[in-house]
Amino acid sequence: MPDRTVVSVGDRELSLSNLDKVLYPHTGTTKAQIIDYHVKVAPHLLTHLSGRPITLKRYPDGVDGEFFYEKNCPTHRPTWVRTVEVPTEGSGRWGRAQRSGATIDFCLIDDLATLVWVANLASLELHPYLHTAADLDRPTTVVFDLDPGAPAGLLACGRVALRLRELFDRLDLRTVVKTSGSKGMQVYLPLNTPTTYARTTPFAQAVAQLLEREQPRQVTANMSKQQRGGKVFVDWSQNNRHKTTVGAYSLRARGRPTVSTPLSWEEVEAVVDGGDANALVFEYDEVLRRTARLGDLFAPAAELQQGLPTLAR
Repeated sequence: MPDRTVVSVGDRELSLSNLDKVLYPHTGTTKAQIIDYHVKVAPHLLTHLSGRPITLKRYPDGVDGEFFYEKNCPTHRPTWVRTVEVPTEGSGRWGRAQRSGATIDFCLIDDLATLVWVANLASLELHPYLHTAADLDRPTTVVFDLDPGAPAGLLACGRVALRLRELFDRLDLRTVVKTSGSKGMQVYLPLNTPTTYARTTPFAQAVAQLLEREQPRQVTANMSKQQRGGKVFVDWSQNNRHKTTVGAYSLRARGRPTVSTPLSWEEVEAVVDGGDANALVFEYDEVLRRTARLGDLFAPAAELQQGLPTLAR
């Protein structure tokens, strides 16, 4: 039987298991430390998860073990964990094909108790949708997921991110940026105004294709992996009701406990000018120090209201 510890989170009681289990063997990081990170970063993390269907990426045996994506909220969940029923396409809980008209009960992570419960499941990565449960066809942001093909890396992503910022600055639109916590970077255009995926998807594709035309040796908008060598793939296809992007402040399941970390544009500029990509790689303890000092650099993604422009093609 697993070792269990009963804790109170607000007015909720949770039974946590195997708190001394090492989930990141390279650093010796335990489940207890991972839960503690989620508790401390919760004021910011919950801002960007609340109200959104979430796909969990679970590593029950740590980052060196097998993992699975979990869309259906576990049936053994506490009664107070909220869910939303969503008609879906594609794969279900275990990657099996869904029948036409099937639905999935996604978890909603709206409070600290639910966040702790999810962390106890070894859900190291949290992948929210761009829309909320209240309106499944209304994305609140446009995302450009910058994925470098070797030998391109994080510095190349930074240069493309700065070009995206410049493009939107000219349209009087503000953008926010974060690391993926892995090898890439993501630029978000906050909207929080009425729109649909039918508008944001072709908009994002047009922007990606514009960057490709400008810098064909450095940028590709082509999804084929064979086209990505030495280039940054500007993944516009994430702007889709059925796709997710790793959330701000989510851990990543890598050798070290890195985090998808919001950045200031000044940081991106400094790193691109200085050439040290490691300056944009942050582990969970560093992220806690950053949020204590800088607050939530990603707040505009949830708060800023901007209309989606029309781009001439």
